[in-house]
Amino acid sequence: MPPGACRFALPCVPTPRRTMKNIRQRKNSLRLIGFDYSQCGSYFVTMCTKDRESLFGTIENGFMRLTEAGRIASECWRQIPEHFGNARLDEFIVMPDHLHGIIVIADRTKSIRGFVHGGAIQESPRLERNDPACRRRMLLPMIIGRFKQNTAKQINILRGTPGIPVWQRGYHDHIVRDENSLYRTRQYIIANPRRSSSN
Repeated sequence: MPPGACRFALPCVPTPRRTMKNIRQRKNSLRLIGFDYSQCGSYFVTMCTKDRESLFGTIENGFMRLTEAGRIASECWRQIPEHFGNARLDEFIVMPDHLHGIIVIADRTKSIRGFVHGGAIQESPRLERNDPACRRRMLLPMIIGRFKQNTAKQINILRGTPGIPVWQRGYHDHIVRDENSLYRTRQYIIANPRRSSSN
């Protein structure tokens, strides 16, 4: 899909000011320090299975073949907007040992189509201190936390392993800043199975 031909307009996310303090703190946390992960914007997220176990399927001839656990992960991902009214999904792919996806957070009071976020990054003293309790209440971590909890519960029921971790702790995120970045991220996700099968 060429730039400018996306399914809906990209809510732009302003670039946080990079400081040495932020860079040092980022090494100890996967989240960008001082950034409000509830604000409108598009986020590219990646989460991996525990010990990178190939739980979700195999790649055959450049295509992903999902196991039952992989189908559970795919279905739980698709259900995210049913549980979070201002979250929308863009491209995603379930891979053998990880999942890539783009989550778009929109203002509850506005249609996602044509909405462009403006203004400064939302910061507070609690965010500046990188308070874990504050981060957990932000929307993106809540979405990922619920998704991981639901998939783990259903997969453990499926395989009869209650309480066994399915996911690695945490997740990686990248703030998608403009239409070109969105296009490149979509292409990366779409090509992931072909690229993996050629390695």
